[in-house]
Amino acid sequence: MKRTLGKNLFFSMTMDFLHVYLPQGHDSEKTIKTYKDGLTVFRRYVTDECGISIREFTFLDCTFDFILEYRNWLLDKKKRKPSTINNRLAVIKTYLRYAAAKDISIQQIQISVSEVPFLRVPKVIRPIIENKETIAALLDAPPNTKTGTRDTMIMSVLFDTMIRADELINLNLGDVQIKVETPHLLVHGKGNKERIVPISEKTIPLIRQYLTEFHDQECRSAVNEGIPFIYTTSHGERHRMSERNVERILKKYGDAIRENHPDLPSTIYPHMFRRTRGTGLYRDGVQIEAIAVAMGHANIQTTKDHYAFPSLEQKRDVMNMGDSLVITKTDVEQEWPDDEDELARQCGLR
Repeated sequence: MKRTLGKNLFFSMTMDFLHVYLPQGHDSEKTIKTYKDGLTVFRRYVTDECGISIREFTFLDCTFDFILEYRNWLLDKKKRKPSTINNRLAVIKTYLRYAAAKDISIQQIQISVSEVPFLRVPKVIRPIIENKETIAALLDAPPNTKTGTRDTMIMSVLFDTMIRADELINLNLGDVQIKVETPHLLVHGKGNKERIVPISEKTIPLIRQYLTEFHDQECRSAVNEGIPFIYTTSHGERHRMSERNVERILKKYGDAIRENHPDLPSTIYPHMFRRTRGTGLYRDGVQIEAIAVAMGHANIQTTKDHYAFPSLEQKRDVMNMGDSLVITKTDVEQEWPDDEDELARQCGLR
């Protein structure tokens, strides 16, 4: 007979929360893993640091002060970054909202814990590839080989469409539509949300060449459902390419051109392509709403916070607008003496 935890115990609802509630909300596997990791860290704090068994830790024990101490423990003892700590707190607050919705007696606890303040996180502007010539050199770096054809296509699609690396590797052959009036990708984004992403005219020939090299048989067949668009072959079997492999491809060609393009950031990764393209569109005058839709952002504020940054040249142009208040006169009578002792006497000091 399977034993279950009493409903007043804090961890009594985590199984349903992780495996029933979150998947019903179409949260991605990454999001669910984040919640699981967060609750696991909290469980270890309760049992290992506080010495309280799972069988004894109740919702009533989860007070404002208890969670505040947990936050401070993560910061002071575990030396976690503020952003990581805020993520851990958000997991607990979300879980308590779920629990309170199922059991009204938990609502006061949930309200109390919701008041535990998040830590202030300094806003960091992530690097992008600023020079367009550097971007062009990077996309043109792969050799004229079968593997080079694949790598060129991967980097070009990432940059052109602004899709995420996991969205790219999860594309199936049927999701790539280049023989229609408006060529596009059917992208399966965060939370299993689908969106249609158009492909530019410059990228279509690269995809077509890649399909000829890597999917000639499937393209001749009407049956291509479930076939990975990008794959690797091991022991004669095809496997969907991993994100890590995509990262290695970008790093390889970044290292290859860095000597001639020292402005290239020291580390490049797939999301930098997405950020570079999105920021570039903003700087070129594309409406932020259109960029948000293209990137698959449910909240336009996300686009504004992370992609809407003017270039240094644009900032300079703004500074040059209007009348300048910079003083250029050089014959102004000196107001204060150079002699420190005399200056002190004028200030009533000695």
